[in-house]
Amino acid sequence: MNIILFDGKCRTDLLPFTFTRPVADIRVGIMTIREKWAKVFKAEFSYLTEEYLSEKFPLNETEENIYIAGNVLPSIELVDAILHLNEGEALFNDDLLIAVKGNRTAYEQAESLERVEYKEKLLAIRQSYDIFTLNGEAMEVDFRRLTIGRQSAALSPTVQVIGELCFADGTPKLFVEEGVTIECATINLKNGPVYLGKDVEIMEGSHIRAPFAACEHATVNMGAKIYGATTLGPYCKVGGELNNVVMFGYSNKAHDGFLGNAVIGEWCNLGAGTESSNLKNDYAEVKLWNYSSRRFAKTGLQFCGLMMGDYSKAGINTMFNTATVIGIGCNIYGSDFPRTYIPSFSEGGASGFKEANMKNFFATLEKVKARRKKELTDAERRICEVVLEQKI
Repeated sequence: MNIILFDGKCRTDLLPFTFTRPVADIRVGIMTIREKWAKVFKAEFSYLTEEYLSEKFPLNETEENIYIAGNVLPSIELVDAILHLNEGEALFNDDLLIAVKGNRTAYEQAESLERVEYKEKLLAIRQSYDIFTLNGEAMEVDFRRLTIGRQSAALSPTVQVIGELCFADGTPKLFVEEGVTIECATINLKNGPVYLGKDVEIMEGSHIRAPFAACEHATVNMGAKIYGATTLGPYCKVGGELNNVVMFGYSNKAHDGFLGNAVIGEWCNLGAGTESSNLKNDYAEVKLWNYSSRRFAKTGLQFCGLMMGDYSKAGINTMFNTATVIGIGCNIYGSDFPRTYIPSFSEGGASGFKEANMKNFFATLEKVKARRKKELTDAERRICEVVLEQKI
């Protein structure tokens, strides 16, 4: 079976996070969407995405493929529906193309194929803020998928656990992978599961409310206060106060300061004391920058914080207004609130912005990656250069 995860029409609405990755590489819940599909299908996976991303995320097509929308999360019912597709059939949920079985021509002509309607509940991210609004629900599904039939490592007796240890069906709500270090912390399981990945460190004095997930090598610093539904991707480091935050991986918010209802990409850093508002003073509906319409659009949300693309950072004591969108490769600093939409590769703050010096940007990024024993690849350089040319 050859699975191809395609970006579809939602890609632009999921910027800035899809500047640097296919839709299916977005993390929501515990795993990325691709990792979720890999858990349910023993198959080869590749991506049908933007041409400039294909060097890093290549496409492998055959005459017999199953094309699956990269923004759709798998369920038992959905997997069954896809497996029952015949050659040349397309699975839809209203106007959303979910899957096509066939070759590239079949995929490109999906609207004219034999149509199969999927009427069960569907979990899909269509807008950038869906990543945090759906995070709790996706996390519980991932938790069960990752832990079923497995035995959790032991928890230190210095950790105080609040709430029932199991769901109503008897399955555990707390799972600790090997190598986890956690002492003198509290974990509240009343609102869902808690997953601690391999070699995670939770320092003393931390307070965690479910649902919560920390992926491998993530660190929670002393005295942190974390509310659900929050996900820390691999190698993230956090401190201060977080509420309903998704961090994709390799990003830091290591010090005091509030971050809520937010999505942070990879290789980002929020300096000490950085604060991000997630609620307007008049409690009005939040408007968020929409890359498709090139304007601020209503979200139907009252709470929405910071949306920060890969490789961006903020200096100490930076203040962000409610629903601020930051592209990739930005460097934000200075007093007062910067504007609520900041294009990629911008440098500055409330007093004004200039285009980043790319030589300096790449030199810094090489150092950042070297700290985690990673290298900046030529493919990643070219991705950044294409995004810079787009001026968005």
